[in-house]
Amino acid sequence: MPEPSIETFSLTLLDGSKRYLIPSPELHMKPLIAYGFEKIFQITHVFRRDERGPRHLPEFSLLEWYRTGATYRKLMEDCEDLVGRAAMAVKKEGFAAPLDISRPFERIPIREAFMKSAGWDPGPDPDPERFDFDLVTQVEPSLSRTRPVFLYDYPAALASLARLKNDDPNVSERAELYLGGIEIANGFTELTDHDEQSRRFREDSRLRKKLGLSEYPWPKDFLQALMHMPPCAGMALGIDRLVMVLTGAQAIDDVVSFVEG
Repeated sequence: MPEPSIETFSLTLLDGSKRYLIPSPELHMKPLIAYGFEKIFQITHVFRRDERGPRHLPEFSLLEWYRTGATYRKLMEDCEDLVGRAAMAVKKEGFAAPLDISRPFERIPIREAFMKSAGWDPGPDPDPERFDFDLVTQVEPSLSRTRPVFLYDYPAALASLARLKNDDPNVSERAELYLGGIEIANGFTELTDHDEQSRRFREDSRLRKKLGLSEYPWPKDFLQALMHMPPCAGMALGIDRLVMVLTGAQAIDDVVSFVEG
């Protein structure tokens, strides 16, 4: 996928062709929905370059799921159920962090969060660098450390693969779950418009080229499947981060079996 914010690992074969370690199973899972599956999930390892720190690993475990006939609001309910069950399991093992995971989790529109914590309205098309910087330095630090929080309704220009809201096309039906102040999951009411998704991918490809980033293969099979995809929603949840927060670990390295420097 040509998204500018994600860099993955590649290998050049003897014939000059390239192969990539997947940064997300998204482009491979959604066609299954188009082919008739109604509810699917996958737990897998994914890979992203230039991501290393107390909360980041270049290789990490991801749970991703999709369901037809649902929107991002149903995904938020899924997360509440999943996190609640996981927290109970951790508590039984004696590792529970001091978190209040009672339902419903707090839900905050991204515009409201920015107005309150960063002092400006991102609108439908904010400067992406300013948005990301203020999200990390101003908005995220203001979120509860003891209660799960959903930030939702992201600016239209930052929709990624989410559809825009029918009653407000300035925002997209995208939600992110924060637990302990750390982003745990990211989900969408999926965009199923082939032409619009192609336009977004072309724009992302142009931006990658402008930034001097490598060019990824055009996802023609995914876009072809998109022409047959029913209304659906999907969420990706970082398993390692979830375990880290629920157990009270100080770094993601503490909850994985093998760590590279």
